[in-house]
Amino acid sequence: MAARPAAPSKQVRRARLRRRAVPYLLLAPALVLFGTFKAYPIVSSLLLSLTTGSGSATQGAGLANYRRLLDDPLFWTALGNTARILVVQVPVMLGLALLMAVGLNAALVRWRVVWRLGIFMPTVTGLVATGILFSFLLNKENGAVNKALEAIGLSGVDWFGNGFWAQMAVVLVLTWHYTGYNAVIYLAGLQGIPRELYEAAMVDGAGPVRRFLSVTLPALRPVVLFTVVLSSIGTLQLFDEPYVLTRGGPDNATLTVSMYLYDNGFRYFDFGYASAIAYALTLIVSVLGAVQMRLMGERE
Repeated sequence: MAARPAAPSKQVRRARLRRRAVPYLLLAPALVLFGTFKAYPIVSSLLLSLTTGSGSATQGAGLANYRRLLDDPLFWTALGNTARILVVQVPVMLGLALLMAVGLNAALVRWRVVWRLGIFMPTVTGLVATGILFSFLLNKENGAVNKALEAIGLSGVDWFGNGFWAQMAVVLVLTWHYTGYNAVIYLAGLQGIPRELYEAAMVDGAGPVRRFLSVTLPALRPVVLFTVVLSSIGTLQLFDEPYVLTRGGPDNATLTVSMYLYDNGFRYFDFGYASAIAYALTLIVSVLGAVQMRLMGERE
């Protein structure tokens, strides 16, 4: 009968324990930071959404804030405004970005680095500065945009006094600010498409439009999905531009979900209800992202 192996000594067990502990010690700072600044606020906000009142007057309310949310017409107004801006702005912005990227990727274009820098510059402009800039450009009386319209025989637009045009002003600002960012992403995707695919399509007699539809778009599908999801999430969280431009007016026409959350939390100090709005927005973003991934993701 074979002899049983001797048990490892205490020194060996300690050495093994130290080796096993090293990865956890290296991860500990990141885990502590994540728990302190990410996990704890998320859990705390969830618990806060189940309360009413503020300060020492806070008391449990169960799902009352979520029931209130379903019956709150102003929340649905804010959600509708956000959805309309998203439906108009995201396709226009991404369509322009794709056209810019295709143009900049053309071999005949000179000074491409300069053009790329030019279209990306609006992205690095601060959101508040962008809002202030467009508040002057779109001024009803003295704005450069209305002056240009009048110069070609058109009447000026009351950008901030009319609900429809106020929403279009927000769309215009978002499109100006983020189109270059998405164009650079598309340009990177275009440069990763093998030239052999285009050459094969040309041999088969495909023209520029057919090559774009049959080669470029399918190859860019993951990139387009990325920009659609990212842009949709960003628009659903829209706050800075309408806050600076219109303060949600006129008559709540540009009130967004994030602005409504801010008003309830930091103007009315109804933190429980504001937390419920935040979780409702998180759910909407998650569902929309999942739907987009399902519809536009890679097919088997």
